[in-house]
Amino acid sequence: MKLLVCISKTPDTTSKIAFTNGNSEFDTSGISYIMNPYDEWYALVRAIELKEANGGSVTVINVGPASNDQTIRKALAIGADDAIRVNAEPKSAMYVAKQIAEQAKAGGYDIVFTGKETIDYNGSEIGAMVAEYLDQPFISYGVSLEAAGGNATVKRDIEGGIETVELATPFVVSAAKGMAEQRIPNMRGIMMAKRKPLNVVEPVAAKDPSVTVSFDLPPAKTGVKLVDPENMGELVRLLKEEAKII
Repeated sequence: MKLLVCISKTPDTTSKIAFTNGNSEFDTSGISYIMNPYDEWYALVRAIELKEANGGSVTVINVGPASNDQTIRKALAIGADDAIRVNAEPKSAMYVAKQIAEQAKAGGYDIVFTGKETIDYNGSEIGAMVAEYLDQPFISYGVSLEAAGGNATVKRDIEGGIETVELATPFVVSAAKGMAEQRIPNMRGIMMAKRKPLNVVEPVAAKDPSVTVSFDLPPAKTGVKLVDPENMGELVRLLKEEAKII
């Protein structure tokens, strides 16, 4: 079983977010980065578990510059067999999906994994776009995946419950919480990761129909207002006139 896991690099959740160049670009100064948790904890680990159970290989793929290699090496330390880095700036979800799909076509993978979303943009777009480019089924928000012999059973989150889907490979799935449990790279994995292949490929030509014009930070939170517990009338007024929730 050949498995491909899409990974991305995102700002650490404690990073202070700011924009530059007329609010059109993310300000990377002083930012520390991590592997996107949905990619690492759920998609990557479940792929490795399937390889351990059924045999095969796990390849990780990232679209980005050479500075992403450290993040990719972490994925190799966790247990991926090899890696592909498409040497291009990730301009948009569609551009990234096109680059991933071209490599997936060439590799003939049985399952392509993505995280359900990235924690910076929260778009949940890549998986569906990759599936469209590959003309394959797409299962979103998977919380459980069992696969063997060319067939798979996926459980996915839906509003108010869980949906169970059965399908044949190849397909694309996005992994949500519950798909697997986080693995911490051990020393042996870290040392082996240095010797595993990290193949750098140039991007294919792809039109990018959307262009980011600007970013806006959410408005600053207002201060807390304290209301005397004996003055319920004032509380009701604030909830109605200022908070506008009643």
